Amino acid sequence: MLVLTLAVAIFATMFFFLLALQGTEATARARLEGFRGQPRQQEEGAGRLTVSQRLVAPMTETLVRLMKRLLPTGILTGIEKKLVLAGEPMTVNGFLMFHLIITGVFVLLSVLIVVGAGLGFDLKGLMLIGVLGFVGILLPQMWLRQRASQRQNQVVRSLPDAFDLITVCAEAGLGLDAALARVAEKVEGPFADELRRALREIALGKMRRDALRELGERTGVPDLIAFVNAVIQAEQMGSSIGTVLRVQADQLRVRRRQRAEQQAYKAPIKMLFPLVFCIFPSLFIVILGPAVITIMRDFPGR
Repeated sequence: MLVLTLAVAIFATMFFFLLALQGTEATARARLEGFRGQPRQQEEGAGRLTVSQRLVAPMTETLVRLMKRLLPTGILTGIEKKLVLAGEPMTVNGFLMFHLIITGVFVLLSVLIVVGAGLGFDLKGLMLIGVLGFVGILLPQMWLRQRASQRQNQVVRSLPDAFDLITVCAEAGLGLDAALARVAEKVEGPFADELRRALREIALGKMRRDALRELGERTGVPDLIAFVNAVIQAEQMGSSIGTVLRVQADQLRVRRRQRAEQQAYKAPIKMLFPLVFCIFPSLFIVILGPAVITIMRDFPGR
């Protein structure tokens, strides 16, 4: 019965998730066709709505609007900032819908487990529903936090080589914009993507200091924010950009070495728990096991 309950829950999860993705893809395709100047195809497809567009999309949009009204503004702002740090994998509405689906699936799974196991909606059953519902609430937040942290780590790892390349290009005679463009071509990863976005904004007319400042805010990496502030201050004070870049690159390598030393100092403490709970018991069993067996065989009645 428990296996059947799990199978039904997994099938319902995948069904509603695919419906939501299908509705999002159809809406995005319609918007792109509108931007390309193809309203005729959009009007022709308006009469052929799918099930997700007729049923699932209005329901989810209504629930998302209700959640946005109920949630405080600070929580919505925090979610938006985390999505920006994570590289904007989805919009705020999409994340709220994803959060709602995951929470609903875990609540439904807990109800099915309670009914299938015959526990009844007593204290134990309600506790199980509450625990699984709380897990469903935490999982999307944990996923978003982990994605943002992983992206920031990728940016931190790519900064030393990128800053060295920027310094070399600037000292060779290139301007700062040209040096940043060269780095965006050579370096791969989230930092290169954010750098290309900043360069596009500069090309569209945004001031360079504003674009660089927003670059630091989108990544949330302290080293990059310090670099941006130093470059902006050098431009305002009329200092040499090459000298500032060289100093920032040297400081960044010093901070990277300090982070490596910090991780090395933490390694023995992190190894303590596996040693105590995994390796030492195995050693005791291997070393003392034969002696215990010998004692039990030689002294059977004692």
